[in-house]
Amino acid sequence: MKRPKIVILGAGFGGLMTVTKLQKELDVNEAEIVLINKDSHYYQKTWFHQVAGSNMTLSRVRFDIKDVIDSNKVQFIHDTVIEIKPEEKKVMLEKIEVHYDYLVVAVGGEVGTFGIKGIKEYSLSISSASAARHINNHIEGEFSNYQGGEKEDKITIVVGGAGLTGIEFLGELTDRLPKLCRQYKVDRSKVEIICVQSSFALPIFEHDLGQYAVNTLEKKGVQFRFETRIRECLPDGVIIGKNGEEAVEKIHAGTIIWAAGVRGNSIIEQAGIQVTEGRVKVNPDLRAPGFENLFIIGDCSIFVDEKTGQPYPPTAQIALQQGTTCAENILSLLSKKTKLKKFEPNIRGIVCALGKENAVGVVYGNKVFGSKALFMKKMIDNRALYMIGRSSLILKKGRLNLF
Repeated sequence: MKRPKIVILGAGFGGLMTVTKLQKELDVNEAEIVLINKDSHYYQKTWFHQVAGSNMTLSRVRFDIKDVIDSNKVQFIHDTVIEIKPEEKKVMLEKIEVHYDYLVVAVGGEVGTFGIKGIKEYSLSISSASAARHINNHIEGEFSNYQGGEKEDKITIVVGGAGLTGIEFLGELTDRLPKLCRQYKVDRSKVEIICVQSSFALPIFEHDLGQYAVNTLEKKGVQFRFETRIRECLPDGVIIGKNGEEAVEKIHAGTIIWAAGVRGNSIIEQAGIQVTEGRVKVNPDLRAPGFENLFIIGDCSIFVDEKTGQPYPPTAQIALQQGTTCAENILSLLSKKTKLKKFEPNIRGIVCALGKENAVGVVYGNKVFGSKALFMKKMIDNRALYMIGRSSLILKKGRLNLF
């Protein structure tokens, strides 16, 4: 009897969680499990801002995917997805094509530009491990090439976006600045860091938590421009303007970091599935509308909070929980059950690091600040590693310096 074939696209938080759950519950004879990923390594993407800020090495944020999958139960294919053909139940890769009975799309998101001219061409984004390392090298290059001289001549870094990614990057960057200034003999007054945000900092939190982050970073030299948008990105800076106003201002800058938008993957749009900015508003059981055998999780999914009517933010915590529910629902389908489990997010906490010694967030409904928040941030990171690779992964890659 032919085994049903389960194909998982993407080895991020959601994809790996789905795989680890399935391999634990299924025997080899019950199903064929295939994991497809463009890299042979898994990357802890919630640490990319630390790589970009030079406070963590690239090797520290990655591990071999084969270290966490059971090769006796899971076939790993190192290849890039080119196209999904749901009607034909197959996935086109660069090298081969793969047929499936059940498909899980967890390919992660892409940089969202909101149609702003020049963002793709002239800005840098913390979208991947290699991109984070490039930012690190680029900023160091700005300091090493700095000539000084004219009063107006400064090293200016513009960060577009004051959400979790932008704020965490600013925390790492401001921690790094004193070392860069000493190493390249640059006066700190010659370094300008400007963050542009259309609303207020950390809109995911209540205002006082965002204010705490702003106060912390302003003391470290960051200038914030709230209620302001980047209108255009140029080779030598950005054009910004206040919300709703015609007047604009140019900021000359050698570095523009774009941290203001994430959209779903264009592969899903090309598959003929109804999307909004590349993301699919999934059914309560995480299946794509109109498809019985196609699940979409992680950055490519939209799951609406029934209480607020707003989508849950595409966080690692949500992706991990979606991976668990997705695997459980596939197991139900294999058992010929018609009623699948409804995904019910359990938000334990979200914490935003503000550098190596500070953080802010909410854990189990309680606001946390400073060292306590930083401790919780490390615990959250460790829990994510444990869910994917258990104790062995904690020992290899975990945040063991908790205090």
